[in-house]
Amino acid sequence: MAEDSDMEKTEPASQQRLEKAREEGDVPRSRELATCLLLLTAGFIFLFAGDGLIRSLKDVLVSGLAFDRGQVFDADVLLTRIGGNVVEVMAVFLPFGVLLMVVAIASPLLLGGWLFSAKALQPNFGRMNPIKGLTNIISTKALVELGKAVGKTLLVGVVAWIVIWREKDAVLALALEPMRTSGTHLGEILSISFIAIACALLLIVLIDVPYQIWQYASKLKMTRQEIIQESKESDGNPQIKAKIRAQQREMARRRMMSEVPNADVIVTNPTHFAVALKYAEAGMRAPKVVAKGADAVAAKIRELASENDVPLLAAPALARALYKHAELGDEIPEALYTAVAEVLAYVFQLRTYRQQGGICPAAPDNLDVPFELDPKNAMT
Repeated sequence: MAEDSDMEKTEPASQQRLEKAREEGDVPRSRELATCLLLLTAGFIFLFAGDGLIRSLKDVLVSGLAFDRGQVFDADVLLTRIGGNVVEVMAVFLPFGVLLMVVAIASPLLLGGWLFSAKALQPNFGRMNPIKGLTNIISTKALVELGKAVGKTLLVGVVAWIVIWREKDAVLALALEPMRTSGTHLGEILSISFIAIACALLLIVLIDVPYQIWQYASKLKMTRQEIIQESKESDGNPQIKAKIRAQQREMARRRMMSEVPNADVIVTNPTHFAVALKYAEAGMRAPKVVAKGADAVAAKIRELASENDVPLLAAPALARALYKHAELGDEIPEALYTAVAEVLAYVFQLRTYRQQGGICPAAPDNLDVPFELDPKNAMT
């Protein structure tokens, strides 16, 4: 059961999958939205600028039909005039054509945004598979498209019938109007009727846009296994990363252990903690922690110290404070200067005793460790 649930596409698409789909030219689109915007734009153009457009075409037509007898028998002049008339007609329609083109290009920005993908232009021979084509014909998407087509036909038909029925008296009255005013009146009736029918498509758009968003999200849904695999590919395999971190810790521990033989003293708990200190008057402002560890690592530090004749000093409070408040490679906290100074003084005396003999120095006791720096005191 768990394996079946892992193979079900129940998880929303990740950002990486959305970006990959976008690179392949796959974004949510609504043809109904673009069609509705184009029809509305065309309707308002003819409503507000149709009169001027008709007058401009009328002028071009009058100019084209006015010529003298000499031009009729001169083919060159006739072709020149025809070419000029074509240019004039194109100049009249150019602003409206540009406006419609801008709307057609900008409409995708409302859903899915502007996108150009070279992958979408590459040939896909899988689309030529007849079995896949048959599957697409009887798919849910095809049924939805069929429903939209039937809905648009019924909606446009009903709205067109209502509009025509309301304007029937005005259309019949055009026969009684003068030719000059009836043409303008007819243009207004046609423009308003066209816009009303185009507005009816807004209902289809309000249904289609949410559906396209939902259908796109459903198509890109992922299984839990795909989420896990994608995470491994993007972030790396957790097992490999854990192994790398373990190797890094091991290398750091080895570098730390290599500093133990050169330390001046090892301050111990005496069994739970071990901190190796080193101090050189020439290059250090204060003693530094060159190695530290707890439990097994502390035991290894003590072992290396014994093998290399590095002094061991049991000072539980100081060892705990150094382990807690001093990072590897850092100078000791200023509050521990006094206690560490006593320790180093003992170490230097012990070094002199070992080299020259004499009276063995006594290990320092009751070191001055601030109460708040001892982790043991914080627990009480």
